[in-house]
Amino acid sequence: MFGLGTSELLLIFLAILLLFGAKRLPELAQGLGKGIRDFKRALKDTSDEVKGSVDAPTGPTSAPRRDDTPKKEDSGTAH
Repeated sequence: MFGLGTSELLLIFLAILLLFGAKRLPELAQGLGKGIRDFKRALKDTSDEVKGSVDAPTGPTSAPRRDDTPKKEDSGTAH
């Protein structure tokens, strides 16, 4: 895991324990868990929204063609 061994992870955990104290660690872990959960939820919602907009037809897929042929003018006589 990230090239860290057991002794390095233990040392990091001890440093965090000394910095924040035993009472504060559960609060930090809970806040970190909520943050990760919210991030994953937002990421999923965004990807679902993008997939929904890609899958839903929004009209013609190409630009409308321009008619370059000259139109016949009405000679004014009705049939």
